[in-house]
Amino acid sequence: MVQRFDVGARLSEMAVHNGVAYLAGQVAADDTQDITGQTTQVLAQIDALLARAGTDKSRILMCQIFIADLADFPAMNAVWERWVPSGHAPPRATVEAALARPGWRVEMVVTAAV
Repeated sequence: MVQRFDVGARLSEMAVHNGVAYLAGQVAADDTQDITGQTTQVLAQIDALLARAGTDKSRILMCQIFIADLADFPAMNAVWERWVPSGHAPPRATVEAALARPGWRVEMVVTAAV
């Protein structure tokens, strides 16, 4: 069985199947903030979704990060490194990408064990 969360016409925010949570790309609700603020928002949203699935950030299997400007990479990493639990840093990829809205500076896609 596939369990979907916050289903919309275009996408669901998360799907859970066979003990794995698949999150949609998470972006900042307030895109007026800088990379530090947006990264903080995105990670809080990831925490909230994972909690709804009955899991947490220590069980992340993979994270894909899309960043609008690689000049923001060090500041984004600083927030990430404070957030990720010691000894539980997941495999991760970060690429520079044109995001769907001009104000968005970062988008993260997470897969986690439940």
